[in-house]
Amino acid sequence: MTTPPPLKCAACRVNPVAWTKPRVDFCYACLPGGPFTPPPCRGCGSTDAYFSQGRCERCHPGAPLYMGSCRGCLAWGVYRRHSWLCWTCRWWRSHYPVGTCAYCDRTTSINGSGACRLCWENARRVQQPGRAVHPEDADRHGQQLFLANLQYDTTGAHRRRLARERHERVHRPTDEPLALTGWRQPLLFRLPPHFAAVKKRALTQDSPLLRHCTPTLREHAERHGWSKRQTNAVAHTLKLLDALQDSPGTKIRASDVLASTRYGATIVSTLEILDAAHLLEDDRTLAVERYFAQHTVGLPSGMTDQLQLWFDTMLRGSDKTPRRRARHVETIHMHILGMAPLWRTWAAQGHISFAEISTEDVTRALPVKGTNRVFADQGLRSLFTVLKAHRRVFTNPMRHLSAARPNATVPVPLDTQRIRDALNSPNPACALAVALVAFHALTGPELQALTVTDIVDGRLRIGPRTIPLAGPVKSRLVAYLDHRQRTWPQSINPHLFISRKTAGRTRAVGRQFPWVEIGVTSQALRDDRILQEIYATGGDVRRLCDFFGIGITAAMRYRSVLDQTDTEAGSDAARGTHAST
Repeated sequence: MTTPPPLKCAACRVNPVAWTKPRVDFCYACLPGGPFTPPPCRGCGSTDAYFSQGRCERCHPGAPLYMGSCRGCLAWGVYRRHSWLCWTCRWWRSHYPVGTCAYCDRTTSINGSGACRLCWENARRVQQPGRAVHPEDADRHGQQLFLANLQYDTTGAHRRRLARERHERVHRPTDEPLALTGWRQPLLFRLPPHFAAVKKRALTQDSPLLRHCTPTLREHAERHGWSKRQTNAVAHTLKLLDALQDSPGTKIRASDVLASTRYGATIVSTLEILDAAHLLEDDRTLAVERYFAQHTVGLPSGMTDQLQLWFDTMLRGSDKTPRRRARHVETIHMHILGMAPLWRTWAAQGHISFAEISTEDVTRALPVKGTNRVFADQGLRSLFTVLKAHRRVFTNPMRHLSAARPNATVPVPLDTQRIRDALNSPNPACALAVALVAFHALTGPELQALTVTDIVDGRLRIGPRTIPLAGPVKSRLVAYLDHRQRTWPQSINPHLFISRKTAGRTRAVGRQFPWVEIGVTSQALRDDRILQEIYATGGDVRRLCDFFGIGITAAMRYRSVLDQTDTEAGSDAARGTHAST
């Protein structure tokens, strides 16, 4: 029966406890009043790698590096960390069933000849060249034990020499920069490369791209706290891209990096390294560009040119007369969603340009009501304003039409129990995010943009506003910062909220973090907080604007809830008075 490993330290949860008998719940580094220097090992006298109970990692029976015999072949020289199995027996366990050996009666993995690995190795030891293996003859006079992981390493020295040469070839310093060409050889036709050939080429071939990017990769990985696994994955991806490149000496296109996922490549981290090394050619298209192209296919050329002018102006803006600022991609998406059915209708009626569209055509094509009418109205006003400014149409048919107004919504308070459950979430990030919104009504974009330096001395600075943090928010902030330091101690991300994907980078988390885990949206929590302020102040609109940083129109929207409540209360009182009389 093997010795179980000792418990983890109650403070760091990483190192084992210093002693189990007598019981000590801390390691030597976390002992109160410490850290202390561990004593020498009682078994070998080593002063390095202390484990627990006065012994080092190689002498303690519960340590990962404690050496013993293989459970499969009884060979000596395997570690506890490898489940007491040598490499060959690990392979046997994954390929052969468990049964009783026909020659030694042990219950273990049995090959097709009915022999365990110990009997099979003894038979191979006395096997004559060119003859079959006979385990019954080898076990006639007993069994010979052996050392683990040495039976099949006949070319170990050769493999180690090749690995050393590959390491020196990849990591040798070079003063010659990667020679970049200003041209790219176009392909006559493209054939998908063979999967095995690409993998073999990436593993065996020298990679000038990896040699050029190695200093950048090392510096970036060390600065952002990347793990060794992530760094090696990026290095492997660079070798894959070098093997897949059609025109050596040119920059790597982002679309080629995205297409290399079929070979097991790492995308985001590799794009960061290529961009830092100035070797990235970003040819990716935005989702809104694909959406626009999908809804303009088949339109007349005149309409297509005018729509392309509007789309480029909205997406990138214009610094020349007529000047116009770029709009958010979601705004453009909503405009296309509302206008696309109208484009198709006018094209089907025979119109070839938006200059032919009149106010009557717009009135007949617009939906009667609903959200689609609002989107279509806003999109057409944007479209004809841009076309009129660039003199592509004679008149603006939307000029004399009244703007469609969206349906007004009424904020609704949340269930108090749901808010309480979210505040007490076991995830520190969820609890802090809910507390910031529930007590101080922060918006989702404000939470994403928060940095660690925005909170100083218990006060939160958001633009011109300075918000004293409430007590429950401070306690959850401390818990989250401790969790962040324990989980990602090497992260240099300046944002307050980080996740597993953003800890090794400097960008903010996504909009759904961490709300998708809670089941409550930030906007619903914010509405609930503002409604509570409305009820507490009796509908003070000026205080709402100053306290939450909202405009008069938004404040009046929340104020209408109080008016509606007063009206319903008055109606109930009137009905009660009428009933009593």
